[in-house]
Amino acid sequence: AQLVESGGGLVQAGGSLSLSCVASGFVFSDYAMGWIRQGPGKEREFVAAINWDGKLTKYSDSVKGRSTISRDNTRKTVFLRLNNLKPDGTGVYYCVAQFVYAEFPNPPPGGYWGRGIQVTVSP
Repeated sequence: AQLVESGGGLVQAGGSLSLSCVASGFVFSDYAMGWIRQGPGKEREFVAAINWDGKLTKYSDSVKGRSTISRDNTRKTVFLRLNNLKPDGTGVYYCVAQFVYAEFPNPPPGGYWGRGIQVTVSP
């Protein structure tokens, strides 16, 4: 199984960014998908998750109202749109696949993780 993130980079505070994650090697539509980020010197932090058919979503309080997670099962891709970014949004963003949606925001070992992609928000 493989998850490959793209779309990261440098953005100014207040700006927007769109992340994508393409899956392969497993039945994408069977899995809930999520994004986890890790800021410099911080613990990993849940950002957002979406269930297998896209009808259920959940967000951390830190991004709620400023972010949108979505998925396209025909393209085996999950997206994260980040708006009005703040400097504390800086970190490595990981795409995560979990068989059980309810396991987000704290996915246990056993799911699939991408290698992560850097997002840097400048003040």
